Amino acid sequence: MSQASISNSSTAGAPIQLSSKGTAAAPKLNSQDLEMGNLPGGDTTSSEPDIMQIARVGDIAAMEKLFESSDYDATYTDDEGITPLHWAAINNQYAMAKFLIEKGADINKKGGESVATPLQWAAQRSNYYTVNLLLQRGADPLISDAQGYNTLHISTFSGNVLLVVLLLHQGIPVDVADAYGHTSLMWAAYKGFPQCVDLFLRWGASVHATDEQGFTALHWALVKGSPLCVLKLLEYGSDRFAKTETGKTPATTAKELNTLNAWHRALKECGYDEDAQAITPWWPGASFFLKDKRGFMNKFLFLLPIPLLFMELMIFSHLPLLLSVPISLAVGFGFQWITNQLLEFAPPDMRHLHKTPWLAGIFAASLFLAGLRWITVVLPATFSDHPLLNFGFLLFYGLTGYFYAACMVFDPGYVPKLNGIAEQKAVIDELLSLWKFDESNFCVTCMIRTPLRSKHCRRCQRCVAKHDHHCPWVNNCVGVNNHRHFFLYLVNLVFGIVAFDWLLYHYFSELPKSDDDDCLLLAEPICKVFNVDSYTMLLGLWTTLQLTWVGMLIFVQFVQVARAMTTYENMYGIQDGSASSLGSAFTSTGAPLDPNHPDAAPASAAADPLGTRKGGHQHKKGFLKQWGQLLGVDTFIETATGRSAATGKKTQKKRNPYNKGLVQNCRDFWCDPAPIFGRRETGDAILGGEKINYTDIYESPAAMSFGLSGGSGRRRGGYESVAVEEV
Repeated sequence: MSQASISNSSTAGAPIQLSSKGTAAAPKLNSQDLEMGNLPGGDTTSSEPDIMQIARVGDIAAMEKLFESSDYDATYTDDEGITPLHWAAINNQYAMAKFLIEKGADINKKGGESVATPLQWAAQRSNYYTVNLLLQRGADPLISDAQGYNTLHISTFSGNVLLVVLLLHQGIPVDVADAYGHTSLMWAAYKGFPQCVDLFLRWGASVHATDEQGFTALHWALVKGSPLCVLKLLEYGSDRFAKTETGKTPATTAKELNTLNAWHRALKECGYDEDAQAITPWWPGASFFLKDKRGFMNKFLFLLPIPLLFMELMIFSHLPLLLSVPISLAVGFGFQWITNQLLEFAPPDMRHLHKTPWLAGIFAASLFLAGLRWITVVLPATFSDHPLLNFGFLLFYGLTGYFYAACMVFDPGYVPKLNGIAEQKAVIDELLSLWKFDESNFCVTCMIRTPLRSKHCRRCQRCVAKHDHHCPWVNNCVGVNNHRHFFLYLVNLVFGIVAFDWLLYHYFSELPKSDDDDCLLLAEPICKVFNVDSYTMLLGLWTTLQLTWVGMLIFVQFVQVARAMTTYENMYGIQDGSASSLGSAFTSTGAPLDPNHPDAAPASAAADPLGTRKGGHQHKKGFLKQWGQLLGVDTFIETATGRSAATGKKTQKKRNPYNKGLVQNCRDFWCDPAPIFGRRETGDAILGGEKINYTDIYESPAAMSFGLSGGSGRRRGGYESVAVEEV
């Protein structure tokens, strides 16, 4: 098998037919043949009415008139077996397809050079509203075309995960193979669609299934060399040493097709060496680590910053500057080497420090060391003269510790998952009936309808109601359940740092000055104070330094609470439940499928049918950009200036439907009756003085109904129009 023998067709997204020898051949029906102006049998210059052209543009009135005034009917078939229903399906003409079916069109009629059904034509363009219509009217998704592909295979070629979800919920076997033994998982792996690969694997697709040549999905993933696809297959237990009929292992395939980098990268992420052998930790106690990798890594990396920070402070406080700098760097690199050794064996989603509790551990270490120093040194020296200040610091310190722990431990507001496939299918059917089956309203990972203001967090692998942001400093998401705890954590932290600095001022003022004025950079008066208790001085400077990022963050939070916004909405725009702009809800001429849509007037200009939208490329972030995001610099810049931190351009304003005015917004946030010291019911919140639940809010605020009676979750009563603000 060579790289040249497995190539894409000339048309992006068109299915590829693999011959028994493993070569690639272009499909009989490609997307260039399906454009409205370049269709076989579509000669519009003929003087007679063109039933196919009428079906393509979706002109039902013209079709009715044609049926009444001629011998044409819905069962008309051209010389290639193509029916008007084929053209209506591929151009996403939902109303026309429904009309033709009601007039007696053969729903499973095969036609065209590919000998495919209307369902397969619609699936090739990812027109999942029309696909659903045909399925509901009895179309058979398991019928194969001339190339041996059924509807699930054809849907996989485009990588449209929503269409695949729709078909899987129709009961199609996930491992059904094409004429050459290729499953949909193999096709998704070959095409390089990690989201589809993940979906098939979660649905139970076999990683051990082989095609006629003995190739597994892992072999096919290495053809294109998508690291994410290879990684997913390895995570689900794909055989790393599986051999084809000709004895080729995945490693051999990667070597022949120049995808060794992706192969080795995925192996390393999963804890294997370049020979695909499991890497065994060599240090003492490794057996304990292997029993619970995730638990061990979470605890170890959370506690490790305590000795690191203590040692760094001790080095700078007890050694000359010229000596302390290289020693502290050596200690830092030593700790980094230790963590890197551990990360080699960590679960794949914990291979980077910012994806572990490491940053949360840095703050916990700072909090612990400051508290320890206060109890052992500062308190005994200052309590007699400043008891109230010490009690104030103790209060803020305790509240900071409590709310910090609450932010880490409490459920941020995970949207409940559904109980089984039947409930998922009911939700999908409801969204299709509402013309809202799209990425904005349905989460493919959680298989739920996504409420307004919620977001799926890739770190937590859950949808979070009223998602604000994922905070690495608390190692958790900030959502509707813990947002107020997070804000109180920041407020008490600021007051706690100010109180600690005030105590240190009195502490150093009352200490006798040191006779040692040997300092390299500091002035002599400051040097004498520093040398009295250099460790406490450095610890105070370190804690005061936290006011920089905390100050930016608390400013942003104050502004956003006053505007009734979340950080995600501030950065990426408001989700108000308005009609989606995804092309799958529109015909090929740009007309909305929903007959009640305000713009549902026939359009004359042809447009490329959409619905195959894929996620954008994830560009690797630079060091400064990454730390800017971790410290909240980009959010602060955008909130303070109204300009994007990345581009410097003025951000586009959009009305905020959740804004009830400054006073009411703050009252909703701060006067929420949910307990401050304790967990709240998931999703409960106040909007406009009314109790709501953000886990089941799907309509725009202008159309919402509120007043949850008896906690049943059913919305009743009218919703008053809200104030709006340009944001």
